[in-house]
Amino acid sequence: MNPYTLASLAAYFVLMVAIGIYAWAKTRGDSEGYLLAGRDLSPSVTALSAGASDMSGWLLLGLPGALYVGGLVEAWIAIGLTVGAGLNWIIVAPRLREQTERLGNALTIPQFLANRFPESGTVLRVVSAVVIVGFFTVYTASGMVGGGKLFETAFAGALPATGLSDYMVGILLTAGIVLVYTTIGGFLAVSLTDFVQGMIMMIALVVMPLVILSGSDGTAPVDLASVTQPGFLSLTEGATLVGVISAVTWGLGYFGQPHIIVRFMAIDRVENVPRAGVIGMSWMVISLAGAVLVGLAGRAYAQGKGLVVEDPETIFILLSAILFHPAVTGFLYAALLAAIMSTISAQLLVSSSSLTEDFYRLFLRRDASEAEAVNIGRLCVALVAAAALVIAADPDSEVLGLVANAWAGFGAAFGPLILLALTWPRMTGAGAVAGLVTGAGVVAGWIALGWNASFLGGPGLYEIVPGFFAASVAIVVVSLATGRRPAAG
Repeated sequence: MNPYTLASLAAYFVLMVAIGIYAWAKTRGDSEGYLLAGRDLSPSVTALSAGASDMSGWLLLGLPGALYVGGLVEAWIAIGLTVGAGLNWIIVAPRLREQTERLGNALTIPQFLANRFPESGTVLRVVSAVVIVGFFTVYTASGMVGGGKLFETAFAGALPATGLSDYMVGILLTAGIVLVYTTIGGFLAVSLTDFVQGMIMMIALVVMPLVILSGSDGTAPVDLASVTQPGFLSLTEGATLVGVISAVTWGLGYFGQPHIIVRFMAIDRVENVPRAGVIGMSWMVISLAGAVLVGLAGRAYAQGKGLVVEDPETIFILLSAILFHPAVTGFLYAALLAAIMSTISAQLLVSSSSLTEDFYRLFLRRDASEAEAVNIGRLCVALVAAAALVIAADPDSEVLGLVANAWAGFGAAFGPLILLALTWPRMTGAGAVAGLVTGAGVVAGWIALGWNASFLGGPGLYEIVPGFFAASVAIVVVSLATGRRPAAG
């Protein structure tokens, strides 16, 4: 392993731990301080924390890989995500920040739902917490797998002998560093590291395509039009209506992702939400455009240089090693780790908060002190990480394939529920439970029937579409049926 690359990665790991220690020193010793940073995040930290915790390794691996293979038509998913994220900042962010504090100072999404619908409070807290912890354990494992794959691909045979595979070393290092700063520094540590990680990711996604396209590495500039695949630069080549709908409706998932929308609860003032939204959307557009260009330019570069790319999703890793000085390569690897670790830490903390607030304090120790609740929260972070580590230990576990399903599950179960809870006064607790169960159930059923792979003899329809629609209908119908009717007069 090149010492410059190793030094860059080591510096990144040290920085993450240092931020965790700083956050530990600054965080109040109560649940609100540990789980929401005292609701005192600045707009910029809120914005980049929401963005970095959202994108994960998919931004530097999955999306460039899809563009590398399929061409510009694969960018529809990025378009859908951009629209969905923008609407999330406009509709959900200000209302969730105001209502979670006003309605009992809720610290978790299940707690907010219980306060909003007290007649079904316990059921909502338990069911939603089970969904959150279950899905996020698998989701967290997928991030650890990404860390393992990075080390396995980039450092094959170059790591010091430990008796473990490069894959397991990568998983343990990724999980270990995240566990340290998340456990000791809580939400503030996660948010501050997200801010730094978001900046690293954006810089990497701007620099790499610029170097490829300009020939700054000393080679001839790359021409995207040189790719011989027909329609490579077309948004419509090979596209179908069902395919485009499936891609753009990824954006619906934003309304129901607990690890993203919880950031809105922690911003210092409701009045700062629009500013945070502008910062967050600017970061997102730049980062997504960079990821798209990495895939397109990477394909043109590989074709022009005769580079063999066995796994298209590793194009970012391969180009990092080929085009840059080893110290910069280490920085780019750190950008990939940043994408992975920012999401893992967010998911660990949300899972921990649900276990602490919606199980431990609800059923086991209602009178638990603030210090006790914080310590239990730290323990729960470690427990969820351990469970995810067990799942991720098998490199052939199809965990990464479940990420799209988990996104759809959260989006369909919580998306309509959160949107209508924040905007429709006539919604009832029974309607909320119906929507939560229906959304999750339809997504699971759609996947089980294989309709996400093939639907009506054509391409599959992404399961979030029927799940989101069915949950919305269930909420409205049941709420109208169980709501108070005006007295006859």
